[in-house]
Amino acid sequence: MIDRSPVALTRHGTVAVITVDHPPVNAINHAVRSGLMAALREIEGDPGIKAAVIAASGRTFMAGSDIREFDSAPREPVLKDVVAAVESLSIPVVAAIHGTALGGGLELAMGCHYRVATVNAKAGQPEIALGLIPGAGGTQRLPR
Repeated sequence: MIDRSPVALTRHGTVAVITVDHPPVNAINHAVRSGLMAALREIEGDPGIKAAVIAASGRTFMAGSDIREFDSAPREPVLKDVVAAVESLSIPVVAAIHGTALGGGLELAMGCHYRVATVNAKAGQPEIALGLIPGAGGTQRLPR
């Protein structure tokens, strides 16, 4: 487990499970991004891990970026870097989606090598209705 973080890393044999627990909607803020990066670095350095799953606790996967951070300067790591780290991991990464995967949550899922979702899961990029371009490469990954 990564201490004092909304992100937990557990191992089940050769599979690493990264779980985000940031109620109420698992909004992706600086602590979540930092926790994800720390977990990804730990996984990359462990030759015993052969696959990883990114999941979330509670009622939803990740419902986008935390809007409380929008009026301040971005802090490293930014979501684009987290998604790139997931995408470039040397092992397969699966996004386990339930509830909603919106905005940055969908972008994170699209950066994973595979995605599985419950039948009632919803995905979208609602920021485009506000005239905003998805900031972590979502418009490039979606057609792939």
